[in-house]
Amino acid sequence: MNTSESALARWGRRLLALVLGLFGLFMVVGGAWLISLGGNWYYAIAGLLSIASALGLARRSPRATLWFGILFVLTLVWTIWESGADYWGWVPRFALILIFAIAFSFLLPTLHARLSRGTARAVPLALVAAFIVAGCLAFVPHHVTAASNVPAIADNPFVADTGPAVESGLPSTDWPAYGGNQAAQRYTSASQITPANVKDLKVAWTATVGDIPSDTRWGVQNTPLKIGNMVYVCGYLNKVSALDAATGEHKWDFDPGITAASVPYTPSCRSMSYYEDPTSASAPGATTSAMCNRRIIFGTLDARVIELDAQTGQRCTDFGKNGEVSLTEDMGKVYHGYVSITSPPVVIRDTIVVGHTTVDGQRAFGPAGVTKAFNVKTGELKWAWDAAAPNDPAPRKGDDLYKRGSPDVWTSFTGDNKLGLVFLPVANASGDYYSSTRSADENKYSPSLTALDVETGMPRWTFQNTHNDVWDYDPGSPPTLLDYPQADGSKVPAIIFPTKNGEFYVLNRETGKSLFGVEERPVPQGGFEPAARSKTQPFSKFASVAQPDLTPASMWGITPLDQLVCRIQFAQADYRGKFTPPDVTKPIIDYPGYNGGVDWGGVAFDPARGLIIANYNDMPNYTRLVPRKEADKLGWKAKDVLNDPVADAKAEGAGDPQEGIPVAVDVNAGWQLKFTGMLCKEPPYGGIRAIDIRDGRTVWDRPLGTARENGPFGLPTGLPIDIGTPNNGGSVVTKSGLIFIAAATDNLIRAIDITTGKTIWSATLPAGAQAMPMVYEQDGREYVVITATGHHFMHTPKGNYVVAYALPKH
Repeated sequence: MNTSESALARWGRRLLALVLGLFGLFMVVGGAWLISLGGNWYYAIAGLLSIASALGLARRSPRATLWFGILFVLTLVWTIWESGADYWGWVPRFALILIFAIAFSFLLPTLHARLSRGTARAVPLALVAAFIVAGCLAFVPHHVTAASNVPAIADNPFVADTGPAVESGLPSTDWPAYGGNQAAQRYTSASQITPANVKDLKVAWTATVGDIPSDTRWGVQNTPLKIGNMVYVCGYLNKVSALDAATGEHKWDFDPGITAASVPYTPSCRSMSYYEDPTSASAPGATTSAMCNRRIIFGTLDARVIELDAQTGQRCTDFGKNGEVSLTEDMGKVYHGYVSITSPPVVIRDTIVVGHTTVDGQRAFGPAGVTKAFNVKTGELKWAWDAAAPNDPAPRKGDDLYKRGSPDVWTSFTGDNKLGLVFLPVANASGDYYSSTRSADENKYSPSLTALDVETGMPRWTFQNTHNDVWDYDPGSPPTLLDYPQADGSKVPAIIFPTKNGEFYVLNRETGKSLFGVEERPVPQGGFEPAARSKTQPFSKFASVAQPDLTPASMWGITPLDQLVCRIQFAQADYRGKFTPPDVTKPIIDYPGYNGGVDWGGVAFDPARGLIIANYNDMPNYTRLVPRKEADKLGWKAKDVLNDPVADAKAEGAGDPQEGIPVAVDVNAGWQLKFTGMLCKEPPYGGIRAIDIRDGRTVWDRPLGTARENGPFGLPTGLPIDIGTPNNGGSVVTKSGLIFIAAATDNLIRAIDITTGKTIWSATLPAGAQAMPMVYEQDGREYVVITATGHHFMHTPKGNYVVAYALPKH
């Protein structure tokens, strides 16, 4: 033993002994708990070795090195065994132990008197070098499928023929619909900005629209429209502005008089709609035209549909009463924020079809989810379709004539002028996690994609994506239309239907029949309502972004400590793979969770290359049904005014009372640890994929989103590590081969080369951008425009910005 020890070495030894001892104690206690649940023995053994090494350090005993050496080797072997070459799997298992080893190595001369000076220097240098290499590897994208066999560009073989209309065809100069055109392909034939010059993009103009929310719910999610020389934007509380397309200058503003009491989960105004009277001779962008020959149509958070003259922003007084109609007429009792229009109305021929969100989780028998259709010029109610009475769409007059809590259509949808159909992604009844009170018709039509005759409201076909759903797998994505070429030269009208649980269905949009086939597979049984569970669930034979089932080794954390907590929670849950039914006795792991797969952002489609561009989430939920008596004791009661400006907004399902049915529900969305805020599943948490429409093949796939604004305890790391973050909001594809997308939690907008999947340009936005970009041309210049308003659930900063990018003027 070396009898001399500097003060610095002494205090360093004591500090490391204390840290190792506390670490070991946590590992022993947690590891023993995990063993009792039938879990892995590593943590308890590693804890004992840590304590033994800590005691040796405290006594300045050479045996400390032996115990720590065993711990180091054991951890290395165990990490290789469980994670192999998976980089993110190494982080919680080995990173902290490597840091401990570096600290320990500097104490070796204190513990071993005969240690040579060369060895004393070499060991720390080797360990530090290993740590540096490991750190550098974090900046190399992992979980990447490299591009292969990318289809060549052709003359738009997959373009959708939806009949003559302003919003039909491929947009270039304008962007007249939420998805660019009626087919919602989110594709533009504009090609001035290319992979070669996109690096030169600069901010062309910035505008502000509406207010910045002062309460805890924000996230407007708006995609503007562009018609003629005007860009139309919807802001917070549905304040609408018309901006000059070249400069961003305000032309007019309209305030519908919404208050924060009407805000549901988020104050979304995802987009608006445009209608141009086909009998009008006025051209888009004309400075003079008859009043309301061109109309901007939008829905409000208090469930009104309002029409404005596109040129002046004045109400179209020939529509309804003073330019508006209300969805809540003949709906019975409605509470503040329970019935809101958060997605754009859709115009098919001369008909506006309007869905709405009926707030989840509060009252299982709240307002009905009726979808209504109005004459676009007069506001006359044509039909009202309810999934609880699907074959009786005739309008009804009087309160409570519709089944309370019936399925709504909350997300965006589209239609087909040529076929005269509207395609509705039908959600669940209000009690998302309990199905026994649903009628036979509700169980048939929800959740589903259902096609209605736009003239009568009668269903033509319905395709169900989940049977007797109790996982909140209501479809969130707007469907995308295309025409599918056949060998004989004919084309099949088709529709792409992405889902939250990751399945992609491609259907004949005339008949609802799958073009690639659907397989009914057995799924786990039991749960709280065993008799109500379907024996099988539909899986697409075309494509899926769903990942393999989770295992205990999939659990993650920054250190072994939080990974251990996640493994304990995994062992405590009932998890038997996809569609494990929820229960009151144990939590379940719902994977993908309700924000997983493809949500309201939807997909983009390149009709020239035949590529679906899908950004998706890869996160589980940790869900438990709560008996009514327990929920009552916890004080979980339905609210009459949903938005409390002073209370923190929470994720959907987190302590929701579901009044009216036997169980409440508690959802840990994303399965986050309360202390650190980190997710229990290993990264990536979100990705973007190119899928060949011809056969469902993955052309390329990679994580989407960096860790620059994310980290433990909510602290941003500032590091451009492609970890793959949660993302909401879709993409836009250009003819030149660029994908523009924001969506992730890193507050960046980026351009991706469609042929490689690689990001080739990015820019920092002034707030979060959980919205879809849009592209247009004005005065010979191409613009990429996105709204940046943030999102409370995504923890991105709030704002009220509209940002336009363009190449420098020459």
